[in-house]
Amino acid sequence: MKRKALSNKIIVLGVDGLEPSLTKKYMDQGKLPNIKKFLERGVAREDLVMLGAHPTVTPPLWTTLSTGAYPETHGVTDFFRQSPEDLDTVVYNLDSRDSKAEPLWNVFASAGKKTLVWHWPGSAWPPTSDNPNLHVVDGTNPVMVNMSVALKDWEKIIYASTEIESVLYQPHAAHKAGAGCIITDLEVDKEGSDVFGAALGKKEFKNIMLTHDDGERAIEKLAFDLVNSPIKEPTGWEHAPAGAKEFTIVTSNGLARRPALILKNENGVYDRVAVYKSKKEAEPYVTIKKNGGFSPIVLEEIKAQEDTFTCTRTYKALEIAPDGSEVKIWMTNALDAECDTMWHPQYLYKDVIENVGYVPSLCNSSNTDPYMLKAAKQPAAERYTKWQADVLNYLIEKENYDVIFSHVHNVDSQGHAYWYYCKTREEELGNDETVYQKFMENVYIDTDRYLGRFMHLLDKGWSIIITSDHGLITPEYESPLLADLNGVNAGVMKELGYTVLKKDEKGNILKEIDWEKTKAVNTRSCFIWINLKGRNKTGIVDPKDKEELERKIIDDLYSYRDPKTGKRVVALAVRNKDAAVFGLSGPETGDIVFFVEEGFNATHGDSLATTVGYADTSVSPIFIAAGTGFKKGVFVDRVIRQVDLAPTMAILGGVRMPAQCEGAPIYQIFDEEI
Repeated sequence: MKRKALSNKIIVLGVDGLEPSLTKKYMDQGKLPNIKKFLERGVAREDLVMLGAHPTVTPPLWTTLSTGAYPETHGVTDFFRQSPEDLDTVVYNLDSRDSKAEPLWNVFASAGKKTLVWHWPGSAWPPTSDNPNLHVVDGTNPVMVNMSVALKDWEKIIYASTEIESVLYQPHAAHKAGAGCIITDLEVDKEGSDVFGAALGKKEFKNIMLTHDDGERAIEKLAFDLVNSPIKEPTGWEHAPAGAKEFTIVTSNGLARRPALILKNENGVYDRVAVYKSKKEAEPYVTIKKNGGFSPIVLEEIKAQEDTFTCTRTYKALEIAPDGSEVKIWMTNALDAECDTMWHPQYLYKDVIENVGYVPSLCNSSNTDPYMLKAAKQPAAERYTKWQADVLNYLIEKENYDVIFSHVHNVDSQGHAYWYYCKTREEELGNDETVYQKFMENVYIDTDRYLGRFMHLLDKGWSIIITSDHGLITPEYESPLLADLNGVNAGVMKELGYTVLKKDEKGNILKEIDWEKTKAVNTRSCFIWINLKGRNKTGIVDPKDKEELERKIIDDLYSYRDPKTGKRVVALAVRNKDAAVFGLSGPETGDIVFFVEEGFNATHGDSLATTVGYADTSVSPIFIAAGTGFKKGVFVDRVIRQVDLAPTMAILGGVRMPAQCEGAPIYQIFDEEI
């Protein structure tokens, strides 16, 4: 078809987790000057709200944004997909082949428009079109580019001291949140590893959740590897400077050691650390200084998977005692420096690393420790958002793209880490909400900087759309043991008698379902499946009893009360057929679809898209449009739905609608009649 294009250059700046309530709050306080400029030169609702689809989870909503279709239509209904074989098994869902709807980028590419899809999680990789106009980078994990395939060694804290007697390596060493110094209270953390392993690419897994730490909270407690090392006088070195002290760094998942020296400055104060490949080397491969920020990204040989990889890594000195008696260092994850697997065409990767730089690693551990949030997590995230903006701006010039779909995950990653701590919970956590709310503010300020790095495109005739999949909330209360997307929610369903777990010979509950007694299970974020004869291999419920059982479960969900507050915890529960009202019926959801009551939610995923939380947080996604083809300095009253983005972009770019599109163009935001 032929349609007049309103714009020849379009970019979507997608920010996972960015929400309108906090954006307006910080903007009105003068802290988000770039977003204010976009609004002055563009159009949005006055509240900046986009009405989100359901469930409020990353892969289904980014797929809705790109296809204009609801989850029941495109078939991506959660972070994980329900196994068709086993009700207690879920399957990793960030795979474009799971989507049944045509993405708009394929339409643009087939219309002759050169299109880049950058790290769009859930429906982008692998590319679903071989059109040479389509370029795609990753999308197989939400956190950062290349993480799902290039990660070879986990991040580490090195603690060296003259009081330590021998080298100790502890993978996934945990610590108490808020302890400040993070090295003294160690234990090997085994909780949550299966969940995060799945999120990094294990395709199929079982996870029976009886506590919050079995699911969502595992992200808060994700731990680093710890290396303890003695500090002593250097021995066996060929080139050790006078006065240096040595210690050892362990890498390669415990398989390799690197010698390091603590060095004095001209005033005789120990203020830097040099790390070497061996004691025979004259020069270190990295030197880090106290208060010196991140090292440059360095190349390091890492042993993993019975092979050796050249990897990128960054170091940062957290503390160096002036007398050289103590050192604390943070090392990022090590990423395979030659991994271009998730770049199509693959030459893009080499072009980017040669002209912009290697993919910088993030800090994924110590997610509630204010010390590490300030020293590592937030600075690493800010470095990554700058790198991504630099890459996209470089590729815009180099490749002359007509359309770009981009996604960055900085807000969501940090939201899962500590948004829960943005409310003081003295008895439970002993935290100070003002500390964490300041970190929350910092994330939005950095996001504003990120978006501002594309402001110049407005003067070059580009159309810019700022949007998100969902927001994130700080809940008032602790969530019920329901609707956690990371597997089977056995808590409340066990209390209600619908899910029965096996016990060992001593009567202890096992994380194993007794299918001979189980009538229903809650899997993933908001779906309940009846254990049905003839459909499920474990089925015990006769199909003629299914409708009445659904009625009873829904009654019991509404009747269930939070044991601490006595309040109802389920906001809405309906049968599968009735979930069509909000786009969630069909074979990929459940026999019952439900949402958790406002105040008892997780950060997102279990709630209605209109849910609000503590500290001015909300689950709503955001929408702002500026530049060519759009009105300027205008607010509209129209309800803007997530399904409306794709058809709006189709009108803007003069192409046909995606085949399964269910939304409508946002007519009221264009600068001419449509």
